[in-house]
Amino acid sequence: MSKTKIDAYSLLKKVREQKPVVHHLTNWVTIYDCANIIKTLGASPVMAHAREEAAEMASIASSLVLNIGTLTPDFIEAMKIAAISANKKGIPVILDVCGVGATKLRDEKSFELLNEVKIDIVKGNASEIARISGENIRTKGVDSVEVNADMLNVSRWLADRFKAVIVVTGSHDIVTGKDKSYIVKNGHPMMANVVGTGCMAASVIGTFAAVEKNLAHAAVSALVCFEIAAELAAKKSKGPASFKESMFDFLFNLDKKTINRMQRVCV
Repeated sequence: MSKTKIDAYSLLKKVREQKPVVHHLTNWVTIYDCANIIKTLGASPVMAHAREEAAEMASIASSLVLNIGTLTPDFIEAMKIAAISANKKGIPVILDVCGVGATKLRDEKSFELLNEVKIDIVKGNASEIARISGENIRTKGVDSVEVNADMLNVSRWLADRFKAVIVVTGSHDIVTGKDKSYIVKNGHPMMANVVGTGCMAASVIGTFAAVEKNLAHAAVSALVCFEIAAELAAKKSKGPASFKESMFDFLFNLDKKTINRMQRVCV
């Protein structure tokens, strides 16, 4: 694969100007950070989980982010209601298959969502994405385990199967759309020491998808911006707490020059 440049800043600028509403039915552990990361970008987060308002809230949003990190059967039903509303409106639906491969319930409910509503972007770590491709893998809670499969080929197969953009996060991220795959090489190992960076990544992707119809481009741009902020934060942080705080600040202040200088993307 060869290096390429993407105009990630133009999408960040659109987010800041348009301030899209991003509806979440997400992980209770990380919900506060997901809301804050979106606000840091300049967008408007809303966390509406009740079945009674899920469809109505989705109808006024610009994208919908679903995260099964703290799933219950009732919660999944609310996700379906919201997704059906989003599908009718034509806004993108992002699914973070958090913890798939850890339990039978997570596996079953992920496939229910993938088969019963239109999911536009599927995001997960290597073991989660491998699991929904049919690999016999047991995820370590919500943490990735070693996967022997070729994840680039897995992502291409899944993108074709679900007619969706597939995002595989890790030391290098894979983003596969209809006819092209990208490798994003930004990020920092410190991200693995903070609970919720994966959930926040899904929220950032959902925010960029709210302003860009090319969803693969949106996902790549989102990861580039989020992970450049992480790289910058790691340089001045003493540990996970200060890293997390600095990451928010660097993302808030991210500019075109910094993005263009630091992005590392291959195609």
